[in-house]
Amino acid sequence: MDRVLLVEASATRRRAMHTLLAAKGFQVSELATCAQALPVLERLVTTPLGFRGIVVGWPEFTDAHADEVLTLLRQDEFEHFAVLLLADSNDGAAVNWMMKRASTGLLLWSDYSECADAMLKLLSPPSPTLPDLEHGGQSHLRVLFVDDSATVRVAFRRLLMKHGYLVETAEDVEDGWRKAQSVSFDLAIVDYFMPGDPGTVLVRRMKNDARTSGVLSAIITGTYSDRVINESLGAGAMECLFKSEARELFLARLGSLARAVEDRKSVDAERRRLQSILSSVGDGVYGVDSRGFIQFINPAALDMLGHNEAADLIGEPAFDSFHHSFEDGTPVPRSACFLSQCYAQGGQVPGWQTVFWSKARRPMPVECTVYPMQMDGRREGSVVAFRDISARRMLEEELRWQAGHDALTKLHNRAWFETELEQEITRLKRTEHVSLLLFLDLDRFKYINDTAGHTAGDQLLVEISRRLSSRLRASDHIARMGGDEYAIILRNVNRADVGQIADEFRKSLSALPFAYGGKSYRVGVSIGVARLDQHTPSRSEAMAAADVALHLAKRNGRNMIHVFSADSDQRARMDMELGWSSRLETALKSNGFVLHYQPILPMAQVEYDHLPEQQGALWTRHMRHHSPAQRDFYEALIRLRAPDGTLVAPNAFLPAAERFSMIADIDRWVIRHAFQVLRDQNMQEAPTGLSINLSTQSLTHGDLNRYITDCLVEFNVDPRAVIFEITESGALNHVEAVRHLIQELKPFGCRFALDDFGIGFSSFAHLKHLDVDFLKIDGSFIQGLLNDPVDLAVISAITNIAHSIGKIAVAEHVDRPEILRALHACGVDQAQGFYIGRPRPSLRAANGQLELLQGGEGSDSTGLRAEG
Repeated sequence: MDRVLLVEASATRRRAMHTLLAAKGFQVSELATCAQALPVLERLVTTPLGFRGIVVGWPEFTDAHADEVLTLLRQDEFEHFAVLLLADSNDGAAVNWMMKRASTGLLLWSDYSECADAMLKLLSPPSPTLPDLEHGGQSHLRVLFVDDSATVRVAFRRLLMKHGYLVETAEDVEDGWRKAQSVSFDLAIVDYFMPGDPGTVLVRRMKNDARTSGVLSAIITGTYSDRVINESLGAGAMECLFKSEARELFLARLGSLARAVEDRKSVDAERRRLQSILSSVGDGVYGVDSRGFIQFINPAALDMLGHNEAADLIGEPAFDSFHHSFEDGTPVPRSACFLSQCYAQGGQVPGWQTVFWSKARRPMPVECTVYPMQMDGRREGSVVAFRDISARRMLEEELRWQAGHDALTKLHNRAWFETELEQEITRLKRTEHVSLLLFLDLDRFKYINDTAGHTAGDQLLVEISRRLSSRLRASDHIARMGGDEYAIILRNVNRADVGQIADEFRKSLSALPFAYGGKSYRVGVSIGVARLDQHTPSRSEAMAAADVALHLAKRNGRNMIHVFSADSDQRARMDMELGWSSRLETALKSNGFVLHYQPILPMAQVEYDHLPEQQGALWTRHMRHHSPAQRDFYEALIRLRAPDGTLVAPNAFLPAAERFSMIADIDRWVIRHAFQVLRDQNMQEAPTGLSINLSTQSLTHGDLNRYITDCLVEFNVDPRAVIFEITESGALNHVEAVRHLIQELKPFGCRFALDDFGIGFSSFAHLKHLDVDFLKIDGSFIQGLLNDPVDLAVISAITNIAHSIGKIAVAEHVDRPEILRALHACGVDQAQGFYIGRPRPSLRAANGQLELLQGGEGSDSTGLRAEG
């Protein structure tokens, strides 16, 4: 294995280079500076350390130590030493240095992935590898040597210390006893014949005293005597040594004692470690023999079961003690008890849910894992680890509801609706019935929301939801799809009444004005209609048809309906999608996208007694008072620049990008440009970090981690300044891909956030599989926080669980100070939203929120999802 030195100031670049070189079989020694490399190279002149080459990052600025290193490498002693330089550009000085030296190569950092192959070429033909120096180990056991002869004490002390032992001497039994009590010894070697008491007195005293019982003792004597040997062994000595025996034999026998000490230490350390683990784990743990009798139990288990002392349960049957009945109190037949069968058969069972009963006769739902306990190859019983899942069970029930509902309006949500639509299309294929799919969009919602405030907007959505629901039959379905958009399935309608049915919904919403704050607002609605029958090919086709119809209804003057016709509207649909495809391709080629930046506020640094009312003012205050060394984070959000210079929100073009499989390319555009911004920003101003969204499509591209690593190296970005956001649904659908991405990038220092967290009731079960750093609570919980106790409970639960497993809880869609206060009371760590700061086209603009609050940004936030 060839050894090479790697000298580079950037930890990110060092790690990437180390990984590539090690993959090609190199043994790599890393150094951060040329100042560290200089003495190593100087040693190589006289000492063979086995290095055959060096990889050096060309210094960006003049460096005296770098000059010394480069000068040294030009000397004759390094004539056959391979040198590979990496530079950010074709620096003339680097090229000139390379040209004047043999066995030298130059790569740009953008081509760093070729470094291992380049070094292999420089080392060809291979030179013989220099042997590494080997260093032996030494014993460091502490020995008490007791002998009344000063000469003997000095001689044996010198002998033992020469062989690595730490030695303390004593002149008689009493002196030895005092020292044994004051210093911890591993071995005691005690002379038998001494004035006063013989050595066996000290050996027996040390064995019987708890403070010294762990010391292994040996008697040493000048003459062989069966009586002395028997008496010594009877007193507790492990060995009898002789002053007259050959030193090699003495040391060998002492070495045997030393190994016994090390073995005992190892066993004791392992026992203490296991006891510490058993006592400190939060889960309950108990052990049983094959008959089910409890052998040990930890403090957490005692606490959950309501017992004060382990003695209450040890020796008792676990079945009789706490798992004898079902949750309703019905006794479990002993022969049918699953856990008892596991004890007897030695089976391993993960994640078994059952009920344990406390001392106070209260049932407790638990999840337990049973492990067979093996000792010396024999099964000696089972170990059971369990945890109380009462809170989790309640939370799962709440999350099941949240997974299918909108928190504000209490209607079903998009995910639930799409499943119902899929089932409806499947049903229709077996019948000749006709159903309708309606897409509805409020025409003046943004105006009301911006002029009357968010509370008015929320109340309007609740009122519209109530009106729509009141017109539905029991067999129909309605959902809030997001923002001010709704969708309805009307089952089994008359073909001839399609237009009339849809228009009745429009009239029901526009007939009555919306009243708020003493004012009356006329609300219109545009409705797109798609017929569903046995010929409807798929859910996506049906939704695309309704979407086109809605677009045409808006284009025809708003507060209108339009029923999709395959003959007349198919061209409009194709024009819409192909138009987006062309625009997106052009944007990718000509940098037609732009990034906006929304600040993320650390909530611990906020004064909650004096919160400003104005949006953006809190972030401006934060920027004025926070430490210049603190890294501020922003979420990077994508926009598309229209031909007229206006910016197009992502929810307008991302559906088309997804259909044309272009989102992965857009992600890479965002990553590359975000890294460029980080490089430029951190070279000039205070440290800054960016949170970057990754789409589901990107997760399925196997080379995403390599692309990110290449960009980290090329732009020399500090990975600690980068957070990648992955939606919860995307992560759970591609768990292995996400886990691999995290495993590859986390060692560099990149961090990960699980976005839209909490919308799936299986969220918590998957957390243990994904080593993310942040949980970004889904915005639907935040929007209903002030009025819905369920949302409040869910946010508190998510935050508590996040903290218990070392993760940071982040809240989005914070649009007013009251929400921020409520989130603070829940313990949330970070917040973002329009109240903190709107997305701005540059980091400098984002830092000056208060001065730039003119005009609206719309109600979208990220490149891949809705924002708030």
